Amino acid sequence: MNDQNEDYLTTRWNTLCKWIETQFQPEGEVDVDGILFLVGVQELGQGYRKFKKDEKVNLLHIAICRVLEPYGYYNFNGIDSEGWPHFDLVEPLPALKPGEQTRMMKEAILRYFAEKGVLE
Repeated sequence: MNDQNEDYLTTRWNTLCKWIETQFQPEGEVDVDGILFLVGVQELGQGYRKFKKDEKVNLLHIAICRVLEPYGYYNFNGIDSEGWPHFDLVEPLPALKPGEQTRMMKEAILRYFAEKGVLE
């Protein structure tokens, strides 16, 4: 990864974080987990409400599956009777170092928001 690509990723990530801060005014700093939570709520499609701890974990799982779906790791399987989306693992995720995992998730999140028309 060269410095130019890293700068581009950082710039786009900061743009997304500022957009989220403007739209949602979260408490504290916007981070990958917080953005994944928002993606999970969006993909669930039931609007924001108080979620139980296990539901929050499920929302993060939905978000991870959804943002990694275009990379071929997950495939949407359908929605259950309670309205929760489910995904099948298509290909195991690669073994990555923590910094590489974060980078992969940021790239996937940026792609998701670009597909939604939030980023150019």
